[in-house]
Amino acid sequence: MTDYNLAYLLDGKVYINLTNSCTNDCVFCIRSIKEDVVGANLFLNTENVKAEDVIAQLEAMRDKLSSEIIFCGYGEPMLKLEVIKQVAKYIKEKYPNTVLRINTNGHANLVYKRNVLPELKGLIDKFSVSLNGENEEVYNELSQPHIEGAYEGVKEFIALAVKEGFDTTATIVTGYKNYKVDMPKCIEITKELGANFRERPWIENGY
Repeated sequence: MTDYNLAYLLDGKVYINLTNSCTNDCVFCIRSIKEDVVGANLFLNTENVKAEDVIAQLEAMRDKLSSEIIFCGYGEPMLKLEVIKQVAKYIKEKYPNTVLRINTNGHANLVYKRNVLPELKGLIDKFSVSLNGENEEVYNELSQPHIEGAYEGVKEFIALAVKEGFDTTATIVTGYKNYKVDMPKCIEITKELGANFRERPWIENGY
């Protein structure tokens, strides 16, 4: 058993924390503000996270498992694609009525240089994708990506997720310091991509 948090509770739901690595360095990211989410320290002492360790922590909190489990922590979960697939397969087999969601920055296809979404069909039900801005300039200012073509890649990921039949929501963070995001334009873009839209008002403790 590991001594760090691969699974934690937030608002009555179980979240899975697979990595501290990310292809963005968002200005509003909670991990630059604090080490924990509702008391769970999400900084890992290894990036070599194994599916069996995640599953062990999930089983240890079996009585807390709800109707939805979310892959989301102090990093980009899709950077651990193979672990996601193994853990999701286990959950779907043992808890078939559980909805699985991934909160992602939408860079996975750029990272892996292929469309990975078909690999997750039957395993993942929902995607929440950080659109973050109405154009590349705003996106880059807020998200500070470390990968080329990030903004267009995010939009393409959203469109492909919709096409593949996933319940897909594009999100933006509003209210952080003096940064302004054109919400009507983001809603328009999201509709064009065929996805749902959600505003995430920024709050100081990040959740």
